[in-house]
Amino acid sequence: MTNDNMLLVRVAVLSDIDVLFEIRTSVRENHLSMEELTHLGITAQTLPAMLSGAGRGWVAEQAGSVIAFAMADSMEATVFAMFVRPEWEGKGAGRQLMQEAEQWLFAQGCEEVWLSTDSDLAVRANGFYRHLGWKDEGRQEDGQTRFTKRRPCA
Repeated sequence: MTNDNMLLVRVAVLSDIDVLFEIRTSVRENHLSMEELTHLGITAQTLPAMLSGAGRGWVAEQAGSVIAFAMADSMEATVFAMFVRPEWEGKGAGRQLMQEAEQWLFAQGCEEVWLSTDSDLAVRANGFYRHLGWKDEGRQEDGQTRFTKRRPCA
């Protein structure tokens, strides 16, 4: 395998913000437009605060191009974003990003972490999270399914 084919996962920086929005609005499942993101308060002005302090983001790069990202919040003990460009789905970037997010959250002292996703079982994220060892806690009031994962025993 050449270096061009290797996947690099690194901490997201402010200069990644535009590509994070590009990826987020490119996904097939759980798609949101820029207008919908703005309505939710997710903008280029609010994202920097989500990447520092209790927040952290990671990007996966292939041959120098960002192909996926994840974001977590240690105060909330949650992974609140994980998105992969459609053409890169199923190639390991999501798995590696989730590993980084989980390890970071547990290193921050979180005993149990959570995330939520679409409750439609046809949405691939449901199987993906189960495959990674997340426990389905059921449908929440907002219609999303909550998944949890406990810190591994040492």
